[in-house]
Amino acid sequence: MEQNHGRGTADTAPDGSEGPARRPAGRLRRGTLALLVAAAVAVPLAGAARPQAPAPPPAQVPPPAVAGLDATYAAHRANAAEAARTAAEHGYRDRAAVERALAARTLLHFDGRGAGRVTEVLGELDHAGRVAVLVPGSDTGIDTYDRFRATALALHRRLTREAPAGTRTAVVAWLGYETPGTFSPSVATTGRAEEAAPGLRDLVRDLRSVAAPRARVSLLCHSYGSVVCARAAAGLDVDDLVFLGSPGTGSGTAAGLRTRARVWAARGADDWVEHVPHLGAGLFGTTVGFGADPVSEEFGARVFTAGDGGHGDYYAPGSPSLANLTRIVLGDTQAVTS
Repeated sequence: MEQNHGRGTADTAPDGSEGPARRPAGRLRRGTLALLVAAAVAVPLAGAARPQAPAPPPAQVPPPAVAGLDATYAAHRANAAEAARTAAEHGYRDRAAVERALAARTLLHFDGRGAGRVTEVLGELDHAGRVAVLVPGSDTGIDTYDRFRATALALHRRLTREAPAGTRTAVVAWLGYETPGTFSPSVATTGRAEEAAPGLRDLVRDLRSVAAPRARVSLLCHSYGSVVCARAAAGLDVDDLVFLGSPGTGSGTAAGLRTRARVWAARGADDWVEHVPHLGAGLFGTTVGFGADPVSEEFGARVFTAGDGGHGDYYAPGSPSLANLTRIVLGDTQAVTS
């Protein structure tokens, strides 16, 4: 399997040996990590004092079950509608418009407070035989939700076209945590991921209770979302764990994730995340930086073709990445290109 690990002559001498050319690269990486550490300590969280649109608390409903799915969806739709009215009354027109749109969708969970949390279902979740869970990266909230939803829609449409006759599919867009800002210090640490991991485990357990008994469940984790998935991975009942445009997972190897799932990784040729230093350091009970590159041979994931796209192009219609993601979710792993 041919892999481009984003290294090149910065790490090696012209003859391929680890000669003097390696030392400047090492100093650059260590210097960059030092800046990340300093930022995590000294820079205030971006947007910490930003005013938030008011919203009611989320609907209180029992854990999802096949018999009660319609009632679960209805309760969260009603809560989104109430949040839209509240936001409009307080002058948050843009937020109100997004929440009104959400109130017409299939919501497994909704919480309009703060940046907001949404779990939306596309397709037929009850008795589904193939379920994909999308986990987003930084700068994703209710106000930017439609950008995240577009990726779920692209996958859902392709699954619908290519699923074998009689196979139910569902895509779950899980904005179930407070994502870090791209330019905030929290994006360089595992803190938000550690907070998010229990919620992701709960979601997978709930999905198992309503999907088909032996459903194939795949986690598709983009950017910082790959850190979240890695933190939740140990013992998680999923079949595939996919890292897209990942800055690292916090683990040195795929085996270190302690998951029974197949571990996949991909990076587009024009994805800026290739230039993120793959280092990590402990700091005040959290980790700054995320360690090994998931598309490196040393990490040990199954690396697949993502094409020439950038950081936001993994679900682009017609892309090699979307084609391979569809094959992984459907279980046609022999057709995945590498």
